[in-house]
Amino acid sequence: MEALYGIPFHILEVPNLKLKKPGWVKPPSAMVVFAFVLVSYFLVTGGIIYDVIVEPPSVGSTTDEFGHSKPVAFMPYRVNGQYIMEGLASSFLFSMGGLGFIILDKSNAVGMSKLNRFLLLFLGFCVCLSVFLHMQSVHEDEAAGLHASLLEENPHWTPIRNHI
Repeated sequence: MEALYGIPFHILEVPNLKLKKPGWVKPPSAMVVFAFVLVSYFLVTGGIIYDVIVEPPSVGSTTDEFGHSKPVAFMPYRVNGQYIMEGLASSFLFSMGGLGFIILDKSNAVGMSKLNRFLLLFLGFCVCLSVFLHMQSVHEDEAAGLHASLLEENPHWTPIRNHI
């Protein structure tokens, strides 16, 4: 197999180049790399790839009992679909949860006063708890919509938690 890969290198000669890095090229700072990773994480967890391929609407609408149209941010009755705003809202909460853990980690710095340490711990805990409660309410709304759609298809279906 090596003979097959080596054929082009017997025919072609590799140029002997002496390339130098320009003096104005500097490695990015740690915060620039962090910002790039955070923005990438935000876009990927927000479903930007899904949004580009499927092209869903930004928000949906539903009709209330009086016949008025109301905007809906979360797509009901579909587990594998999302509106653009639903993805961005979830991605924002994921990113805020990660930042909450980063704040908690920063509270362990050496030489920090007790007041600053307490404030960072309190802020990080509040951010993580807030994100957890918001994501739990979003999940309950999605599960309720899924249960409603399953009940429409099969009236005898009941959620597992009712069997316990």
